[in-house]
Amino acid sequence: MDLTGRTVAVTGAGRGFGRALALQAGRLGARVFVSARSLTTARKVAAEMAADSGAQADAFACDLADPASVRAFADGMAARTDRVDVLINNGARYLDGPDLWDADDDAITDTIASGATGTLLMVKHVLPLLRASVGADLVNLVSSAAEPRDHRSRAHPAFYAAKAAQAGFADVLSHRLRPEGIRVISLYPPDFVDGDPLDPGWDHASRTTSDPLTAQSVLDCVLFAINQPRDCFIRSFHFEQL
Repeated sequence: MDLTGRTVAVTGAGRGFGRALALQAGRLGARVFVSARSLTTARKVAAEMAADSGAQADAFACDLADPASVRAFADGMAARTDRVDVLINNGARYLDGPDLWDADDDAITDTIASGATGTLLMVKHVLPLLRASVGADLVNLVSSAAEPRDHRSRAHPAFYAAKAAQAGFADVLSHRLRPEGIRVISLYPPDFVDGDPLDPGWDHASRTTSDPLTAQSVLDCVLFAINQPRDCFIRSFHFEQL
């Protein structure tokens, strides 16, 4: 797979799966815009990418629960590039606890704002850059929590609500942007085993039928979808759970 010449933006790239996405995109030749709540964290990831693959990476602070911060990220990219070929909506707050009283009002508000409103505003403000691409892809890391009657996660109901909103938004957006040739691709993974591409064991992780889903496999799905010819609109990935 090759991303040479493509511009990729990743939200929530400061750690975990978002960081893995950014590092792998850099290895495949992309120019990458990385965002995290902390500018220091985003800059650290950009530096890791430069050291790892020599990738060109620009770092931004972006709090998805803050509309002004989302706009600033989009404006910052627009000042540095004339297009975004791939926007990966990975960032969203996770909130634990099955009972409504397991989180205070501020945490509930922040969770829904970052996962639902933040995704919507990110797409709204980056859409002009996506439309400037000859073949744009919009990738949403949703969650199996957004699937109908999925009750397996112990996540807080606010997380379920945020992911359900994100899924509904992605669904209607796929229909409305398809005439423009912009693909909207959503992934609904269950909890999966995180990994670090800078760890020597990244390429040797066990991925058998008896293993839980790995970050490597989820990442492979993203790369597979965005590297398909433009007649192929993969709308979503759903995963079986052990």
